[in-house]
Amino acid sequence: MGIPKYQQIKEDLLKKIQAGEFEHGDRFYSEAELVKLYNVSSITVIRAIQDLANDGYLVRYQGKGTYVSRSRKRKLVEFSDIEVFAGKSETVEVLSIEEGNDEAIKKQMKLRKKDSYYKITRLRKVDDVPFIVHFSYIPAKFIQKDYPSLDFYDSIYNRFRKDFGIYMYDEASKEINSICFPTDSDIAEILQMDEHEPTVYQEKTTTLKDGTIAELVFSYKKWDYYKFELSTSAE
Repeated sequence: MGIPKYQQIKEDLLKKIQAGEFEHGDRFYSEAELVKLYNVSSITVIRAIQDLANDGYLVRYQGKGTYVSRSRKRKLVEFSDIEVFAGKSETVEVLSIEEGNDEAIKKQMKLRKKDSYYKITRLRKVDDVPFIVHFSYIPAKFIQKDYPSLDFYDSIYNRFRKDFGIYMYDEASKEINSICFPTDSDIAEILQMDEHEPTVYQEKTTTLKDGTIAELVFSYKKWDYYKFELSTSAE
């Protein structure tokens, strides 16, 4: 069976984009231009363009035309969280470990009604100065009920590795960062800062291969301890 015409056109147009014939953000061919260029029907052209739009290569604007996407969705982007305190002494203090049953949290963690979770609050410090607080929500099945002391969970990832053979850094995760301003007074008190200073709010979900959400964590980081780098490799 031959390759459908719209697929042939799609692949040809993709080669033009990847070859650099169009810069990111440039206006793309119009439907009329493509109909004339490939001597096909508008229906065939529209399907090819729509597929490229669905794949993230093109963006279509009603009444304005089609443009090459600026987002470069098919290009690998590397994210590096830069430690501005490199070389200094870092410590972790577990403030509390509490069993919870809040329905909103359970829904976000995709837990069943009969399931519960534990909330672990940890404060990280550099040279004894607090810079980030983590509120980690862990399904109850991953928490040892007879832990000897709070600092048993100063490294949650270490506990996952030792207790369950799960390497959390190798699991799928999604993190969203946003700016909080002003900072909630309770958070400002924990971080020993002025609530009129901003903090970076980080929400991260780590999901195991079987679909289980192993950790949902909300973190608040002092703005002056936040620095990251984005990089892409050459195509």
